[in-house]
Amino acid sequence: MPVYEHLAILFVHVLYAYALLGALFATAFVTRGVQRIDSGARGTGIAFRLLLIPGTIAFWPLLLRRWLSGQTDPPIERNPHR
Repeated sequence: MPVYEHLAILFVHVLYAYALLGALFATAFVTRGVQRIDSGARGTGIAFRLLLIPGTIAFWPLLLRRWLSGQTDPPIERNPHR
């Protein structure tokens, strides 16, 4: 088997692992974590939380860091367009 095929298989396995970890994180984050880091999410329904799942799976490392750091609201943007 060529080296590139091994690398492609490894890449796919890494993506599977990333998605699996993201799905596991999403179950905890959507039920508990989202209302802790964003006050606007408090009291939202199941439909809103279901919409969060794909983005949570994709960006789970960033959300985990923010959840563990204890930031409560999204940071204020400081760019020229604000």
